[in-house]
Order: sequence, then structure tokens, then C-alpha cells
Amino acid sequence: MAWVLIVASLVVLWVASLCKILYTSSPPSRNSFLTTGGAFQKRNVLLVVAHPDDESMFFSPTISYITSRGHNLHILCLSIGDADGKGNIRKEELYQACAILKVPLQQVKTLDYPELQDGFGKVWNHTLLAKIIEGEINSHGIDLIITFDRYGVSGHCNHCDVHYGVRSVPTYYASILVQLISGFPF
Repeated sequence: MAWVLIVASLVVLWVASLCKILYTSSPPSRNSFLTTGGAFQKRNVLLVVAHPDDESMFFSPTISYITSRGHNLHILCLSIGDADGKGNIRKEELYQACAILKVPLQQVKTLDYPELQDGFGKVWNHTLLAKIIEGEINSHGIDLIITFDRYGVSGHCNHCDVHYGVRSVPTYYASILVQLISGFPF
């Protein structure tokens, strides 16, 4: 009798596992990312990163996807990544990476504000970040923002601050889809 109960339990677990696998393996709807109701519409996308190299380390598949679909991508890098004194080199590497990723260089912006310096323990003001991002939204007619998740992908405090800066953009921009991802939207 006990073995029948064990076998029945295993069968139930197997069926439940199979249902979960089948349910989660179905592809997500493409209608929610970069499309409007299933129809193609060229989007103005803003990728917000903290440092040069973030675009390559965390977002290159996303950048390739967006540019290959003909969307208009802008990249805002909020610092030159000068924690080790190599900010100008890293900034140039960002532009080289964007050229390879087919992002027009006039659509790549790198900032070097004293309040936004690279480094662990350097807390960035979320209100300042929101104002900067709001300016980019207005300048380029942005209708989709992509940035780090709340953990900053790698846990870097500057990455987390970028997430919270995007989330601090005034609520009248709520119609913009803020897609917070870790580099892979699909």
C-alpha cells in the first residue's frame, strides 16, 4: 500500500513538472517588445548604462537585436569609467564598440560629471540621473528605455543607481515602456 502511494506521488510530481516545462518553454509574445499590436513601428530606444564596457558586457545581444530590426537606438553612458584613471581610453573603446554594433556615433553620448564618477561606494543622485534621462527623452523622442535591473546585473552600485535613476523619471513619462532587463529581452 505504501509503495502505491509513493508511485502515485512520483507520477503526480512528474506530470506537474512536465506541465511546468511545457508552459514555460512556449516563446513569449513578440508583441510586447518593440512592436505595437503585432505591427512593425520604428521605435526610438534609449539604452542607459553607467560605464563604457557595460554596453558590450551586458547589452550587446540586445543592441544587435534592436539595430538589426531597424530601430533607432541611442546610448547614454553616464560616466567615462575613470575609476582606474583610464576614462578617456574606456570612452574611446565605447565608441569603437558602438561602431562595431552598428550604432551611429552621433547617437552615443558619454558624460563626465563630477557627481557621476565611477567607483564602488560612489553613490549617484537619482534625481540628477532622472533629469539627465528626461533630457534625452525629450531630445530624441524616446519611447522605450532599456537599462539595468534593480540589482545592476553585476551588483555594481553605479548600475543599481542607474536603474533607480530611470525609475525616478517623472510620472508623466509613464506612457514610455521602461523595459528593465539584464541584457536579454527575449
